[in-house]
Amino acid sequence: MNLVIGLLIIAVGAFCQSSSYVPINKIRNWSWESYWIVQGVFAWLLFPLLGSLLSLSGTGGSFSDLLALMNADPKATWLTILFGVLWGVGGLTFGLSMRYLGVALGQSLALGTCSALGAILGPVFTGKTGDLTSAVIIGVVVTLIGIAIIGVAGWMKSAALPEEEKKKAVKDFNFGKGIFVALLAGFMSACFNIGLSFGEGLYLEGTRPIFQTLLATMLVTFGGFLTNAVYCFYQNGKNRTWGDYRQGSLWANNLLFCFLAGLLWYSQFFGLSLGKGFLTDYPVLITFSWCILMSLNVVFSNVWGILLKEWKGVSRQTVAVLVAGIVVLIISTFLPQLL
Repeated sequence: MNLVIGLLIIAVGAFCQSSSYVPINKIRNWSWESYWIVQGVFAWLLFPLLGSLLSLSGTGGSFSDLLALMNADPKATWLTILFGVLWGVGGLTFGLSMRYLGVALGQSLALGTCSALGAILGPVFTGKTGDLTSAVIIGVVVTLIGIAIIGVAGWMKSAALPEEEKKKAVKDFNFGKGIFVALLAGFMSACFNIGLSFGEGLYLEGTRPIFQTLLATMLVTFGGFLTNAVYCFYQNGKNRTWGDYRQGSLWANNLLFCFLAGLLWYSQFFGLSLGKGFLTDYPVLITFSWCILMSLNVVFSNVWGILLKEWKGVSRQTVAVLVAGIVVLIISTFLPQLL
């Protein structure tokens, strides 16, 4: 029963993350760099902080105890933040992959690369290569096959639709630029799981298993916030968009949707922590949990892509390829436990 509960919780988090770009479409008259950093305040600072405070539940500790814990293991703390900074680069380009390819294809390619590299490099960087069992490797390979199939569907869509139709679905559609940005985003985004791997021991004694990665999550997202803040404020200066923040009439609407986007985005890692807490009897799935989350993110992002009519007008063959890729990804989420 715990297996089902754990996977369902991770699935709910993945659905929330894949939905996080929907509120962004409701933001009015702000440049990309302005709304990106405002939603980031919620996604990468506020909600992760609240999550880390929640991890204190039942320990009798306080936030000062968490600070003392981080000071007691500075190497783990700073490596976790460092890989968060590197992940921040992935977060920046991740948003651009959506801009050039749309929700479905952009998230598919970026998250596919992130999924495979994150699952493998986490144990490699922390010296726990013994966790990379044949079942985990096979699961990663099947995940990549599913991503590749969806990528083929995206290529078929790009080749078949006239430029005018592409622009209707995705305003700034650019297949070549989008592919490069999505792959870069995936490579750098894998640093998130590497950061989590370095920070997996940063929790107070008595912390419930479902909350044990929340402090590490906060450190990774803090590092990512630093990267994004530097870039977004630079873009504000370069594009002369500081005035976005002075449009008082827009703040109520835009702050609400940035809040919702940040909450939905953070839900994936909150769900990952809770889900792993129910999978403690399944070590293979613990190692593979990052891949499970990313695979489900891809599945739900493509569902949103269909709902947002990004696949409107494509042939039945293209739809069949897309559905086949989604099915393969769903199978990959539980395949390692069957091997």
